[in-house]
Amino acid sequence: MISGQSINKRFLVPYLFILPAAIVLGLTVFIPGIGAFSLSFSQYNYDITILPEWVGLANFQRLRTDELFWQCLRNTFIYLIGVVPVLVFAPLGLAILVDRKLRGINWFRLLYYTPVLVSMVVAGIAWKALYASNGLINQWLKQLGFDVVIPWLTSPQLTLWSVMMVTIWKGIGYYMVIYLAGLQSIPKQLYEAAAIDGSDGLSKHWDITLPLMRPYLVLVGCLSAISATKVFEEVFVMTKGGPNNSSKTIVYYLWEKAFDEFDINYACTIGLVLFLGILGLSILNLYVSQYTRSRD
Repeated sequence: MISGQSINKRFLVPYLFILPAAIVLGLTVFIPGIGAFSLSFSQYNYDITILPEWVGLANFQRLRTDELFWQCLRNTFIYLIGVVPVLVFAPLGLAILVDRKLRGINWFRLLYYTPVLVSMVVAGIAWKALYASNGLINQWLKQLGFDVVIPWLTSPQLTLWSVMMVTIWKGIGYYMVIYLAGLQSIPKQLYEAAAIDGSDGLSKHWDITLPLMRPYLVLVGCLSAISATKVFEEVFVMTKGGPNNSSKTIVYYLWEKAFDEFDINYACTIGLVLFLGILGLSILNLYVSQYTRSRD
């Protein structure tokens, strides 16, 4: 017969294993998160002897009339629309190309994955040099007969799209690996049966690959959307949000308010809005994933 003490031990042991991680998360995530939430509704004047003053929704009313905030939100949305479709479908095409039993195919996989290993700061500096007026890209265009210097990072119309290319270049190999894992889980017999039925070439991927890869497409879509919403390093290294705030995203604006202007309360308000947006994307991903599994 099992004693009560033994039952208590079996009940407590799992919680003892997660206790260290729970303490670290509490000190670095949950407690600061609660503090940031409370600062969104208060005014803090950096005097540790005076408690923050409760101002209610005043910071949110300021947010509603802040034109720069809405411009940053619009830039972030454009970034989302420009980056996510490419990062959903281009890595899938690459994964299909390298999912072959060919000699040296692992070298091609490594080649496509290499940008993931490069620090975003290093990548931003390198691409900034490539985009320069006398950089390699403009030099190549000149060699091809285009006698024009394209202002990749100094034109308000081009800057945001130029930064997007760095995000795509960095992320395409990462999502390719996710898709490759999904492709290798598909039984080869399905493709053989489809070939007998006359479905070959691109049609077999339309009939078999895309339906079976639907959960991976949803996952990559959500991950890339969250990543695009939180974009910061590329903007910080390459443009500093310029020119004329044309590449300033919501996270960069948050950083600017918090660490450049020291407007902590307003930065926490922006952070709360950003958190709610990312939470919405995560809930949408969960709903779509459950709907996809129910259909399958």
